[in-house]
Amino acid sequence: MYESYWRLKNRPFENKTSAEFYYPSETHQAAMLKLRYAIENRRAAAMLCGPTGMGKSLISEMLLRQLNDSFRPVYHLVFPTLSAEQLVRFVVEQIDPSNEQWPREPSADLTRFEQMLQKNLQQNRHAVIVVDEAHLLEQGGLLEPLRLLLNVASSQSPGESAWTLVLVGQPTLLSHVERYHPLDERLAVKCMLNRLLPEETISYIQHRIRSSGGTTESIFEEASLERIHQFSQGIPRRINRLCDLALMVGFAEERKIIEPAIIDSVHSDLSAPVVG
Repeated sequence: MYESYWRLKNRPFENKTSAEFYYPSETHQAAMLKLRYAIENRRAAAMLCGPTGMGKSLISEMLLRQLNDSFRPVYHLVFPTLSAEQLVRFVVEQIDPSNEQWPREPSADLTRFEQMLQKNLQQNRHAVIVVDEAHLLEQGGLLEPLRLLLNVASSQSPGESAWTLVLVGQPTLLSHVERYHPLDERLAVKCMLNRLLPEETISYIQHRIRSSGGTTESIFEEASLERIHQFSQGIPRRINRLCDLALMVGFAEERKIIEPAIIDSVHSDLSAPVVG
């Protein structure tokens, strides 16, 4: 709606997992490198934590896209509410979508999982499963089933895992796993996403605008960028909401540039309590 007014090719602050909008902040790049290290060296497990809105899903999707064909199958599981038995079966069905009618006992699922992984290893391939919203796993007692699945080791390369589990969740995930030592010991890396610094917030906004064909200088006053960091606290999703609505308001009011007063007004609207 406002793209042509601000001379943009598209809306720059959509919450999409598009690589073109990825901003390589220090914290995001460090997490990406650590996770790739764990997977490419065929470690058993890795963890990515961060507050809501920090871009964990974007990192997960980009990570899986960057892996070459030797890392297959890959699957991104957005955690559903399942029992332990259902979770194991779901994981097995996703990475081994066979039409064969296997017995429905849990032991049969484990046998099928192990056979698939051994076949995978013979083809020099390594499976990767990313479990999103993993901070919810503990309340269902699901950390232990996932740890047991990690016990399938590589018979060809002792010390290597037959697949890699990547747990992605909010910061509480870290304390959950630390209390559960058997799984904690299997983690090759632990990544915590930190909020963007003031200069990183400004660079993030500039990157998004440039990716959409515009220039920050012609849209936002410098003081407005500083206000955005103050209100967003360096969380990308909050930055996106503030900037998107500010561009809409600026368009509706036919402003030539986004001033701090517009950011204040937008923040006030977003922070206002809902009266029902």
